[in-house]
Amino acid sequence: MKKLSVITYPNSILLKKTKKIKNYLDSEVQKLIPRMIEVMKKSNGVGLAANQVGKSLRLCIIEEKEQNKLFILINPTITAFSRKKVVLQEGCLSFPQKFFSISRPEKIKARYMDESGKKVKIKAAGLLARAIQHEIDHLDGIVFINRLKK
Repeated sequence: MKKLSVITYPNSILLKKTKKIKNYLDSEVQKLIPRMIEVMKKSNGVGLAANQVGKSLRLCIIEEKEQNKLFILINPTITAFSRKKVVLQEGCLSFPQKFFSISRPEKIKARYMDESGKKVKIKAAGLLARAIQHEIDHLDGIVFINRLKK
């Protein structure tokens, strides 16, 4: 199996909307998840989207280090945003050593399917909310520099 590595900007796969996963049990999806986790951890990332490793699939992973929890999000969608926005420094594995001040809603609600096919609804705030928004942006072909204030 070919080694996965993080694709860097301006690779065009980062700018294209990913394909919805029809079958979470698909062997490509199930084999990709642990490989993505490994790449994210080796890169010291908080999250990683499938298109960042060259796969056009609506799949991302996020590690919430404070609670020591790993989120596997298949076909995630944000269902609500808070009005209050927060500006924080944000980095991205596809933009090595680059950090920018990005404004994002402080809290979100989202839904997704986990790797076992369970439908999950989540309320997130702080870093987790920011990471979910960042990774779903990737899945929609949006990179964080698109969020910079003009």
